[in-house]
Amino acid sequence: MNPILVIILLSTVGVIGDYFIKLAGHGQRFIETKWFVIGFIIYASTAFGWFYVMKHIKLSSLGVIYSLTTVLLLVAIGVFSFHEKLNVYEIIGIIAAITSVILLSKFA
Repeated sequence: MNPILVIILLSTVGVIGDYFIKLAGHGQRFIETKWFVIGFIIYASTAFGWFYVMKHIKLSSLGVIYSLTTVLLLVAIGVFSFHEKLNVYEIIGIIAAITSVILLSKFA
């Protein structure tokens, strides 16, 4: 399997874990244990995938692809699920992240 696709898949799974962790702290109580445990299990499930990816891709490339995928997915969840607003600096940061992946793919 293509390691870049695995990174994107693992990032997506991690963001799903982030979603449940956010839900765990979003309720009336200090922590909603059910959502926290689900998020924790989802995070833990990615360990074997990261082992595979780290054997096949340079850590610097992995970090950039993972970061960009995670940022874009978390922004989407924040905006669409939690109705968070983006400011100009956040939008500029997203554009810079996309630009960094383009540059990395051309010169790495």
